[in-house]
Amino acid sequence: MDLAIIWEDFFNRIKSDPKVITIEKKLMAGIPFVYVSVVPNTSLDTATDILKEYAVKSMKGKRLSLELFFVRSEENIYVFRMRFLVPQEKMFCCGNLCFDCIRLRNP
Repeated sequence: MDLAIIWEDFFNRIKSDPKVITIEKKLMAGIPFVYVSVVPNTSLDTATDILKEYAVKSMKGKRLSLELFFVRSEENIYVFRMRFLVPQEKMFCCGNLCFDCIRLRNP
């Protein structure tokens, strides 16, 4: 699964929100951080809900989960550690006749 497409879809969707002024993703030590500039007097809870709402819309129909943690804030800018997580898949056959056995996959 190409997470770049998910991120692009997420940013395209969230930019239309009237409470979001700017949004930017920065990678630090391989970990994505999202900087969200919101209209004045927007609470942390509201900013968090906005991120979750658009992330869920971008993940719809895909086997992904969201990891979102508040890091810090400065005036009307909130910083979150945000990742779209792909579920781990089996890489070998363990011999237990699992329903998702790697032997049953199409190449």
